Amino acid sequence: MTDADLLAEAEAARRQAYAPYSNFAVGAALLCEDGSVQPGCNVENASYPAGICAERNAVAAAVARGARRFVAIAVAGPAGVALGPCGICRQVLSEFSADGRLRVITRDKAGAPQVATIAALLPAAFGAADLGQGR
Repeated sequence: MTDADLLAEAEAARRQAYAPYSNFAVGAALLCEDGSVQPGCNVENASYPAGICAERNAVAAAVARGARRFVAIAVAGPAGVALGPCGICRQVLSEFSADGRLRVITRDKAGAPQVATIAALLPAAFGAADLGQGR
């Protein structure tokens, strides 16, 4: 799957977002190691902390079906807005990328694809080993 294909999947997921409070719909498409793609979208709630970002939605759905190894995630937001995963999403994504090579694909303000690794986006991530736990 190409980066453009994954971004198109994220755009499709974005159309399913539930964002009546912010009107800022976000979609994600998580490419699993087995080649499957898990979509996710943001789901807001009147109690703001109860909402979930598109990236974590995709990760949670993938984990629920047994996937634990991911290759890339594409994130799509409104046209003309450069965005990337929030801090919480970066930490969650790093949990499933021990080597930090998970690719994060977004668009800049002009709509051009941007690619970074999760390690570049979250250089000081911590994991189970840091908490005295094995992975």
